[in-house]
Amino acid sequence: MSFGLTNAPAAFIDLMNRVFKQYLDLFVIVFIDDILIYSRNEEEHASHLRVVLQTLKDRQLFAKFNKCEFRLQSVAFLGHIVSSEGIRVDSQKIEAVKQWPRPTSATDNRSFLGLGDNYRRFVEGFSSIASPLTKLTQKNVKFQWSDDCERSFAELKTRLTTTHVLTLPEGSDGYVIYCDASRVGLGYALMQ
Repeated sequence: MSFGLTNAPAAFIDLMNRVFKQYLDLFVIVFIDDILIYSRNEEEHASHLRVVLQTLKDRQLFAKFNKCEFRLQSVAFLGHIVSSEGIRVDSQKIEAVKQWPRPTSATDNRSFLGLGDNYRRFVEGFSSIASPLTKLTQKNVKFQWSDDCERSFAELKTRLTTTHVLTLPEGSDGYVIYCDASRVGLGYALMQ
């Protein structure tokens, strides 16, 4: 008796990553059951779309037309909004963080840190700010909310709800990495 494909999303991602290997992170992203094609302008997008559709055709793979969306100006993807302006946090996620109640247990604290971890690239010094909360997640540490935890929680909520826009790098110029480390955190900036 057939029960269908087990772990279908993982199998799809694996197949699509092999099929689009040479285009991944250039103009294609594959996640769960989505193939996202992104471009800087309409002409480039038409070219990218042809490449993707031809690649699928060459491999005898098909996309359902009624599940496809074309020429979108912005796309909600993994809690972010991707557009020609760059990548920013989804406003619905911002509202969820604003309404987040103060953690009252280690489990609540882990949930908040897990949410924050998804957006850590938007928060400068995330690890240092979250340090008091992170200490509460250790196995042999009793959950006891302190003033430091309250300040950390409030600061993270503020930083997570202040939207920033990340942009894609320009051209093929080199990069410069600036880094700084201390006993409580590590910071770096990639500049072009």
